[in-house]
Amino acid sequence: MTYRGMRFTEQEIAAMGLRKGKVIPLPNPKPSKFGSVICEADGIKFRSKKERARYLELCALKSIGECWFLRQVPFYLPGNTKYVLDFMIFWKDGKVTHEDVKGKRLASFIKAKKQVEALYPVVIEET
Repeated sequence: MTYRGMRFTEQEIAAMGLRKGKVIPLPNPKPSKFGSVICEADGIKFRSKKERARYLELCALKSIGECWFLRQVPFYLPGNTKYVLDFMIFWKDGKVTHEDVKGKRLASFIKAKKQVEALYPVVIEET
């Protein structure tokens, strides 16, 4: 029998407690390089607890009518690459902000941020 693309014997499946129709998530085989933990809120998976917390803050602001926002906004760069912005926020007063939630600033992020700001009329705020 196969489970998520892997083959198991009936005894192994019984030992793991798997039943038909029941999905048990497999443990993450390799921890994140910088210790971030994949989290979930509202059925959406986030790459870190910090990003999830910012999402929940923005949801609260959206519920009281202060703003609305887009998640995972792509910016296409030369060399057939793209930079994905975490949040594009549209405030009630007409202001638009671009936020990227970072735990650690890497050289690749700094380079991509500079390229995006040079090619597009945006200023990326790090939170």
